[in-house]
Amino acid sequence: MTPQELKSILSAGLLSFPVTDFNAQGDFDPAGYIKRLEWLAPYGASALFAAGGTGEFFSLAADEYSAIIKTAVDTCAKSVPILAGVGGSTRQAIAYAQEAERLGAKGLLLLPHYLTEASQDGVAAHVEAVCKSVNIGVIVYNRNVCRLTPPLLEKLAERCPNLVGYKDGLGDIELMVSVRRRLGDRFSYLGGLPTAEVFAAAYKALGVPVYSSAVFNFIPKTAMDFYHAIAKDDHETVGKLIDDFFLPYLDIRNRKAGYAVSIVKAGAKIAGYDAGPVRTPLTDLTGEEYEMLAALMDKLGPQ
Repeated sequence: MTPQELKSILSAGLLSFPVTDFNAQGDFDPAGYIKRLEWLAPYGASALFAAGGTGEFFSLAADEYSAIIKTAVDTCAKSVPILAGVGGSTRQAIAYAQEAERLGAKGLLLLPHYLTEASQDGVAAHVEAVCKSVNIGVIVYNRNVCRLTPPLLEKLAERCPNLVGYKDGLGDIELMVSVRRRLGDRFSYLGGLPTAEVFAAAYKALGVPVYSSAVFNFIPKTAMDFYHAIAKDDHETVGKLIDDFFLPYLDIRNRKAGYAVSIVKAGAKIAGYDAGPVRTPLTDLTGEEYEMLAALMDKLGPQ
């Protein structure tokens, strides 16, 4: 798949980030991961991101990363494109990027570099180095310490033909509008704020109709129904799902830092596809919170 073919795929449809399966000892569970991917793939997501933020990329060792990407690529070879999360320092990100390309990933999501603040020029150099290390398409994730400006993104677009996507996790509307107006159709634009459904209508109005859904991990039918309602401007359905599910869901998610991942793993367990515990420094939902989520999911009906 060429970068431009990837860009075309990312320009429409719903995207999602499967959680990574761990066993009771906290080790990668390939059998559980395969079962999860086989369950989710037929629901109609345009692409799945293996080892992304919801997949706990930040907690994975290098050998686990290879096993996860290979498992995802092999399992979904005939059903849905797999993109791989990459990140860390520049050399680490390049190593992950090249390994993902070798294993057959169709593209990369470049997550923010770890911890340290850096100048705009430094962040741009980091993104450029990763893009030039591979031939497959790359999406840059503007979030946390990665906050690229429209002029720098324009320069990167000129220097890196395989940089084909921009994912926004900042929620800075002025910046998003500026990027969209300046870069036009050069990129595919993805909404990446957690929980993306709550922001989907607003981002569609900004010219960003595509977003990544974490709840697709445990309510895939509802996630697709919501996406189609957004696409058709079905405000009644959108409003009902936000009121009945997403706002109460956010009340649980916002109880503790890191719950954006933890609550998704809890949802997967309730749905019958237990992915095991989250890894530290994240913490799992309490028993009370788990039951609150189960009650919300029950109201949605079968998935």
